[in-house]
Amino acid sequence: MWYYAHMSIMKTSSKLSLIDYIGNFNVRWGINRGSYRVNPGLYSLGTPSEESPVLVTANYKLSFDMLRKSLQGYSVWILVLDTKGINVWCAAGKGTFGTVELLHQIQSTDLNNVVSHRKLVLPQLGAIGIAAHEVKKISGFQVIYGPVKASDIPEFFENNFKVTKGMREVQFTLWDRLVLTPIELVHSIIPMFIISLVLSAIYGFSNLMSILFYLFIAVLAGAVITPALLPFIPSRSFSLKGALVGAILSLFTFLWITPSNILLFISLISMMTVISSFLAMNFTGSSTYTSLSGVKKEMSRAVPMQFGFLVMGVILFIINRFMGV
Repeated sequence: MWYYAHMSIMKTSSKLSLIDYIGNFNVRWGINRGSYRVNPGLYSLGTPSEESPVLVTANYKLSFDMLRKSLQGYSVWILVLDTKGINVWCAAGKGTFGTVELLHQIQSTDLNNVVSHRKLVLPQLGAIGIAAHEVKKISGFQVIYGPVKASDIPEFFENNFKVTKGMREVQFTLWDRLVLTPIELVHSIIPMFIISLVLSAIYGFSNLMSILFYLFIAVLAGAVITPALLPFIPSRSFSLKGALVGAILSLFTFLWITPSNILLFISLISMMTVISSFLAMNFTGSSTYTSLSGVKKEMSRAVPMQFGFLVMGVILFIINRFMGV
């Protein structure tokens, strides 16, 4: 363990504390999300030797915790890249989980003198940001892509650092989708209140709770129900999926609370459908179903239509209020 004496190697554990679990829960709800990160650099887990594997991850603490939790009973090195607190997948798309940063951390941690081998295990979802041939050429380290899920790493080790077909597949299960929805709900709260206040100013503040209820249904449709039912809703377009769920849920809501006239009905259903469609479209960034270019293409087509239907809904809302239709 001679290298501990002259290098700044941080120590970590595979056991998560109660504070870690609370932090992980909070960040799912958007609390302290911007600063939920660990210091970049080299970490020792267990009692690693110069022959121990080196695993690479992002400095988003949730990613770091998921990785170290899966390594119970192992002694490894964890090389943490400075991704500005962003997870591996998103950081790879933004370029912060990239070749330059990886080479920088290899050099700044003096990894050449810590391990005797020249292999790095990277998460598969980070592949888009890494030019493995350049890493090999400049640093001498070979990049090996591990499984998608950190929980498969023990099996990956047992399988002589080879991934099976199942380890490369992204399942994106119902639970995977639902754990991403709280942050969407939280981000919708303030805009929902602002829109409610504006509409109430037009229609009368006595209607504030009713308007809040309609908007909550729209948010629920786009931010929770659409992601939960994602594989089962027709169309590849997230915005269209959200619009469909928003329209259906609006109609069911109006069976219970019927608007006073047809103009108000059209106005509300237009706005609720647009809100649901917009929030569902936002979920493209959280899903494994689309690429960055696919997201841009969908947004270029959907946003103008969403804006048009929103304007129509607001105009009808105002006409209904002031013309007493």
